[in-house]
Order: sequence, then structure tokens, then C-alpha cells
Amino acid sequence: MDPIKLQLRSNRPVFRSPYSKQSNPTSRILLYSSISIAVILFCYFLFFSSKIRQNTKYGVVIDGGSTGTRIHVFKYEVRNGNLVLDFTEKGLVSMKVNPGLSSYTEEPERAGAAVAELVEFAKKNVPREGRGEAEIRLMATAGMRLLKKEDQERILDVCRRVLRGSGFRFRDDWATVISGSDEGFYAWVVANYALGTLGGDPAKTTGIIELGGASAQVTFVSNEPMPPEYSQKVKFGNFTYNLYSHSLLQFGQNVALELLRASLVSRGQETGIESLQRGKPMDPCTPRGYSHDKESWKDSPNSVVEKNRYLSALLPNGNYSECRSASLKLLQKGKDRCSYQSCYIGSTFMPKLQGKFLATENFFYTSKFFGLAPRAFLSDLLAAGQQFCEEDWSKLKKKYHSLDEEDLHRYCFSSAYIVALLHDSLGIALDDDRVGYANQVQNIPLDWALGAFILQSAAELDLQPSNWIAFVVSGVGWMVTTQAQYGMLDGLRPLVDQEARPCSALGPC
Repeated sequence: MDPIKLQLRSNRPVFRSPYSKQSNPTSRILLYSSISIAVILFCYFLFFSSKIRQNTKYGVVIDGGSTGTRIHVFKYEVRNGNLVLDFTEKGLVSMKVNPGLSSYTEEPERAGAAVAELVEFAKKNVPREGRGEAEIRLMATAGMRLLKKEDQERILDVCRRVLRGSGFRFRDDWATVISGSDEGFYAWVVANYALGTLGGDPAKTTGIIELGGASAQVTFVSNEPMPPEYSQKVKFGNFTYNLYSHSLLQFGQNVALELLRASLVSRGQETGIESLQRGKPMDPCTPRGYSHDKESWKDSPNSVVEKNRYLSALLPNGNYSECRSASLKLLQKGKDRCSYQSCYIGSTFMPKLQGKFLATENFFYTSKFFGLAPRAFLSDLLAAGQQFCEEDWSKLKKKYHSLDEEDLHRYCFSSAYIVALLHDSLGIALDDDRVGYANQVQNIPLDWALGAFILQSAAELDLQPSNWIAFVVSGVGWMVTTQAQYGMLDGLRPLVDQEARPCSALGPC
């Protein structure tokens, strides 16, 4: 290829100075105007970008879960009095470390080291000039709720020491163990925030069922009379919501599995099949051929039962129907002590489920593993789980070779446990599509920590009440406000990109 050559014409000047005699007044005016416009634009963008940086704020929430501790960094603006959350990849970042804080009862200082690692992650995602204003909160959940009060405080005190020196805005009472009903309430808030149903007809809100590692939360609007300890009165806009919110401690997926296995050994387990083979109780919730001896319990919450003692005593037998029966027996334990008109799980009061629901966390992960649609029937999960449970372990390992074996074998139990929980206990029909399995709606994560952040951030906006919808949580003492400018939604709506709206678990495509 020939080189590119510049074609110069030496008999005609290529450039003529504007100050030369040949230049005319019009050219000079155009030049000065261009320079002036450039200077004005530069100053404007310099001021505007500075103002954007000043309006951009950050908040940090540490979720102290049962199997791990996750930090969330939220980026937001207060724009015309609105709390505008950034749900882009850079606007919402998180990091998780294992195991959970509840694992450090014997070595509380290690909990501090875990939190310090998370704080460093937050510092990388929050500019130095914004850290002093950004709040950092630690909210521990079911794993810590299982501990004695003194063990909780020893772990929290170490974490508080780390957070005091983090450079973020922090108070000691911002590191705490939250109640299960609060956790469920926060999850309900973010779900209905994402769906645009806050501030509207209570009958059109969506309930939330979370299946964590150590607990399960159920929160929904009910029109039934409820005992005061199970209800929360919430006012949003012109509507008052009568919320049922309760946490089923020890009914999370991981702890429930541990308790079930312990019962198999300690009681000789009566599963409706021959309970012993080669002198060992059979484990119907684990595929045949799997060896429990390899389990490390690296993801387990603080010990609830003596895991190592009973694992080697179990013989995996992979029987879905028996696993489902054993799960139901666990869920119904204590039902004879029910003092209410209706107790669907144990002796806990629960009104009849009303409306649509989102099933999150381990509900979603299990559904996703089996390749089910967001609004799949429970009968689909039952069929997939039965096929998985009764397959030989060697074939499952080959088929799912990329998955960790400890995680893989538990899908037998999780599929049976979910059917026992949602259908056998809560009464959701096998062909009912009112339950959607999801961990996000559009690009908004269905994370209780985000719900907590939304409430706490909005509560701090210093705004004129005349143009605002008031949101009051009975008994908590917060006043959360949001401007009522979204007429068709009658409530708070996230300001997100409206162009791309993929299918959600409940909404149309």
C-alpha cells in the first residue's frame, strides 16, 4: 500500500492569521465569539459536574446473614426532593465473605477482621470526600438471633470498634441484631417499591416469602384480625396496610436440613420406609451414593446440633416423597400446642395467605437450578425434585460437574422442603401461579437490606410536609416521606430507565 501523502499547494498560503491585513471584521467577530462560547461552556460544565458530585451521596449496609456477611454500597442523589437510587452496575455494588458472623462465638476478633475486609471494599467504591457523610450500618439476622445475648454483644462490640474507625458515619446503635419481623418488613417494602404498589390499594400489593439459611420470613397484607404481636400497621399515602410479618427461626433451609438429619439419627427416624440398612438410619433427602464424610460444613451457621456426630451415621437413600414427609413433620412440630385458630407451621399464628407473592433467596436459587420459569407451578418443582432425588449420585456429579458437591446434593432436600412448606403447610395449590420466584424485579434487587436503606435514607430528607406523602411505621417511630408526583402510581416509584423492562416474576412481559 502506498504511503499517504499530503498534497501541499505552495503557491497559496495554507493558513492566514486573523490579525493579518487581509482578515476582515466578520472573521474576528466569529473567532472572539467562538472563544467566548468555549469559555462559557467550560465554566458551565465545570460548575455542573461539581454540582453533580455534590448531589451524589452514598450509603452502606452490612447484612450479617447466617452463612456469610455481605456489604452493600448504594449510590443515590436527592433530586428535587426525591430520593433517586442508582441501580446501574456502578451504582449498587456488593461483596460477601464467609462464614457468617455467628460462626465467631469462640473468636470474636475474627468477626472484626471479616468486617474490616468489607469496609475496605466500601472505601474503594465511595470517594474519600463522601465517606464522612455516608452512613454505614450493620444489621445481623437469623444466624446471630440463634446465639445467646452475651455472645451477640461480644461479636457486635468487635464489629463496632472496626466501624468506628472506618471513616464512615457511624453510631454504636447502628450495629445490631434486627428482628425477623423487621427483616420481613424491609423485604416487603423493597418488593412493592420495585413493583410500584406502595401508596396504592392494599389488595394489589405483593406479599413476600423469604427462605434464608437459618430462618424464613412471611410478610403480606391481610384483612383478617390478628394478634398484635403478629401485625404492623403501616400508612402510605391515603392507605393503611395491615401487615402480617413473622420470622420462622430455625426454618431456614440450612438449619432445617441439620435439624432433620439430627432427628433421623436421634429418633431412629420413622419415615414410613424401613429405617435401617446396614445398621444405619437412611437419609431420604440425599441422593444414593453420596458420602457425608466429605462435608466440611464451611457454610453452616453456628452449631445448632452436633453435625459431625450424626452425619457419619446416615446412609443416603434419595427418596423424594419420604424427604417431603420428613420435612413436613419438621414443619408441623409443636402444632399440638397451637393456641390460635390457625397455625400452618408449628404453633405459630398465621392468617390465610392473600394475594400474589414473591418467593426469594433459596426459593429462587432452587427454582433457577431446575430451570423453572419465574411463575412455575409447584407441581413442576415437585417433578424436577423427584427426578433429581432418585438419581444416582455418580450420574448427578457427571451432569452438574461444575457445581460444588456440597451445594449440589442439597437440591434434593430444598426441592422437597419447598413443596412441604408452600403446599403442604401454607396451602398453596400445586397448580397455583400466584407465587413468583425471583431475586429482583427489573433491575432492582429484592434484598431486605435495600428496603432498610430506602426507609432510613428517606427518613433523613429534610423536606416540607405539605407536598409529601407521609409513611409511618407504627411502634418504630420513623417518618418516611416521598413526593407524590407519580399520579398514576399513587406512591413511591424508583426512578429507573424505563426503556428496557424484562419479564418479572409477576408482571407481564
